[in-house]
Amino acid sequence: MAISRLLPWEYSVRNLFRRPLRTMLTLVGLTTVLLLVLVVVGFIRGLESSLAVSGDPDTAIVFALGMGENLEYSAIPRQVANLVPASVPGVGQQYGRKFVSPEIYLGTEVTVGERREPSLGLIRGVTTDVLMVRRGVQIEQGAWPNSREAQQPGEILVGTLAATKLGVDPSELSVGKQVQFEGRRWVVSGIFSAAGAAFESEVWCRQDELGVQMRREDLSLVALRFGRDGTFADLQMFCSERKDLNLQAIRETDYYALLQRDYGPIRWLAWLVVGLVAGAGVFAGLNTMYASAMGRVREWAALQTIGFSRGALLLGLVQEGVLLASAATLLATAIALFGLRSAAVRFTMGAFELAVDGPSVLLVCGIGLAMGVVGAIPPGLRALRMPIVEGLKAV
Repeated sequence: MAISRLLPWEYSVRNLFRRPLRTMLTLVGLTTVLLLVLVVVGFIRGLESSLAVSGDPDTAIVFALGMGENLEYSAIPRQVANLVPASVPGVGQQYGRKFVSPEIYLGTEVTVGERREPSLGLIRGVTTDVLMVRRGVQIEQGAWPNSREAQQPGEILVGTLAATKLGVDPSELSVGKQVQFEGRRWVVSGIFSAAGAAFESEVWCRQDELGVQMRREDLSLVALRFGRDGTFADLQMFCSERKDLNLQAIRETDYYALLQRDYGPIRWLAWLVVGLVAGAGVFAGLNTMYASAMGRVREWAALQTIGFSRGALLLGLVQEGVLLASAATLLATAIALFGLRSAAVRFTMGAFELAVDGPSVLLVCGIGLAMGVVGAIPPGLRALRMPIVEGLKAV
């Protein structure tokens, strides 16, 4: 199909305003489709990003043998927290303190404020040594929990996404507010961030207070960070030699890589949703373009009689589709950047923010342009197959 003479660019622009209602409805429909695609892609990117930044290549986790990735079911002797740094060479240290963090980790029901319905929260009992192992953690507001009398509420730190995980308003977990879990009231002493890591959806409290409240003498895990001379092989050798303790070790990066693999089916399902939504947008565009193309048969027949080729007319229709899809893409991106940039998603593993980043926007732009092109070509080909004489007689 030769293109000897092109339609003026402004001709395609003017055609969009000849039927303003149809153009506006099409723009709204395409914007909605692209916004949904951007939300789903942001979900996938946010999940992957949260798991990717959670692991530290210099950090390893020691927990009970045979637990897989279920740290909340792990139980190891408390003495492991002292045996590991004493037996494994190369553990990092500063001012005589080894980079070792003994932790209790569990999922339990948490009641916020006066709510009657509890939510499932992630609780981690830690010591101040956790700040030397989890290098990305920073206290944004308040202070570290202090020791209190047994009859008084204990103090806790909450992550910046803990409110999302618990399904409450962030104001209900501000400094000074109270929550209840494990049969005791706790008061929020501070709020911490973790550079987007999964820890941000957790609630941290003093390990000794949590252990006393739960009447628990063991630990869930021991996290440690190696120094320059430390190797993971030495830690693995220690775990294999101490068969009486039933321990296993895994690099923190490998642990979160396993979680990414476990959530693989969910990511594939999300990509399938992206394909279905994008396909629905293409069919919606086809329907609109068919109606527009079949209503302009006489116009195109007249243009052909004055010298414009069918290829030039088809290119003009593609230009209209691309213009409309580009406007919808820009509008959807603007809505996402200003309205969804700080949105968070509640999930089984905790919570994470939607990642409306460069790759997400670039992918949606590509889908939008493809929708404009694919939605314009089939109806244009059908309309242009009609002979010129019949086209001039069309109503």
